[in-house]
Amino acid sequence: MAKLLICDDEEGLRTVLKRYAVFEGHEVWEAANGMEAVSLCKKENFDMIIMDIMMPELDGFSAVREIRKSADTPVIMLSARGEEYDKVFGFEIGVDDYVVKPFSSKEMMLRINAILRRTAKCSKSCCNQEGHVIFEKEGFTADMTAYKVFIDGEQAALAPKEYDLLFFLIRNRNIAVPREKILTEVWGYDYFGDDRTLDTHMKLLRKSLGPYARFITTLRGLGYRFDG
Repeated sequence: MAKLLICDDEEGLRTVLKRYAVFEGHEVWEAANGMEAVSLCKKENFDMIIMDIMMPELDGFSAVREIRKSADTPVIMLSARGEEYDKVFGFEIGVDDYVVKPFSSKEMMLRINAILRRTAKCSKSCCNQEGHVIFEKEGFTADMTAYKVFIDGEQAALAPKEYDLLFFLIRNRNIAVPREKILTEVWGYDYFGDDRTLDTHMKLLRKSLGPYARFITTLRGLGYRFDG
């Protein structure tokens, strides 16, 4: 069972999500705006936050930045807009997923549970003094909280989807991950595009990782594995 915080100024949306989450055994708290969410996060420890962007008093992005000062709780952002800028900005501040309204409650629960599984594995990674989840091997460092990657001390410039792909593989390191699972988890449950998209992004990611591209092993006929 996980402890979830649903923050949205639409009471109806909170009610529906809460019903599904409680049915799956989760404990659910509610907040009607960003200020309430920040206040609750100072008093309670949550396993997951579902945060709307456009809200009165304090918007979702500002609320996440404030919460990040004291907690590294996974966050799914909700928005009625689908602009790439919003998504990129959200990932830059450490958001774990981004869902555009309207969405199905079943899909949302799948996303919530997928992130909870990944973060459970992440808790086994080391954390720095700021509480950031860090993976290090040889001269390679990935700060999965700040969305930063360092190659031999130099910060690498990765595209947003490259970060998502890399961090997903790290969180599932030493596990053979099928192509279908990667597409589902990284590109979304509603992805029906050409799976060559994965090959293209993997090629770009390996180029970005330089000598440490060798950490990613191609499993012919199956998928990929991050050797960590």
